[in-house]
Amino acid sequence: MELLQLQYFLAVARSEHVTEAARSLHVTQSSLSKTIQRLEEDLGVSLFDRKGRKLQLNTFGRSFLRRAERALFELEQGKLELHGLLYPDYGIIELGVTSASVLPEILREFRKKRPNIQYHVQMLSTPEMIMLLERGEVDFCLSSPPVEREDIECQIVCIDPILVAVPIGHRLANRSSVSLTELKDEWFVGVKVGFGTRDLMDAVCRSLGFVPHYVYEGDEPARLVNLVEAEIGIAFIPSTARNERAQIKYLQVETHEVVRKIALLWHESRYLSPAALEFREIVIGFFETRTEQID
Repeated sequence: MELLQLQYFLAVARSEHVTEAARSLHVTQSSLSKTIQRLEEDLGVSLFDRKGRKLQLNTFGRSFLRRAERALFELEQGKLELHGLLYPDYGIIELGVTSASVLPEILREFRKKRPNIQYHVQMLSTPEMIMLLERGEVDFCLSSPPVEREDIECQIVCIDPILVAVPIGHRLANRSSVSLTELKDEWFVGVKVGFGTRDLMDAVCRSLGFVPHYVYEGDEPARLVNLVEAEIGIAFIPSTARNERAQIKYLQVETHEVVRKIALLWHESRYLSPAALEFREIVIGFFETRTEQID
């Protein structure tokens, strides 16, 4: 069995399509098919049910996939560990976030301490975070809601109240708080289903007998402030994402305590470099300081 065979197997297993897998690997379809065939011959079983160019993992394939993913995961962690030992002051930290509202402040503080460490940030939904964490493709995720998985470490770093953002000229702008039932006929702007704040508030509103009417749904939470300011709709905005410079009024939610929990996630088996460990401490310390300031 060869390492290349495992890499090709994973690509086909994840796409379930020869053409797409070959394109992602930058190889010909015939080369990919022959490599998979050799792997199946080595194992003595077929791993896929074939329907034209469409492949679907069978029972043997699903069982082998877990082992293959673990083997390649450990090899990749070995490479990262060696790189960390050779170049402790250089490298890159891979991050996933559901919201980037506080990230600039965290990265600014980290850059002061580790100017030679690069970082790469992806805006992800919760399912995407879980997938990349399990594959070992990200060091950390800042997630709301928290994620409970056997192989993922989850540390709550912030309890963040949800506010209602309305434009200055709105009928509720002279209020300091509002009940959710007063919003049932409002137009909302928000992120798409799958993001923590959206899913949380949709569930709370449904429990009160209404579904928010969204006139805009996107994947950039920071844009919501501009849309509220332009009077396109009102929005549920976490306290950590409020923009005091915008022409917006933020209202507390009456009768219901609506908060989101922000968690720092990492894979329990992923190698974390000294720089990554320091980044984790900076994140935890940042939210501790912020909570003390609020209190």
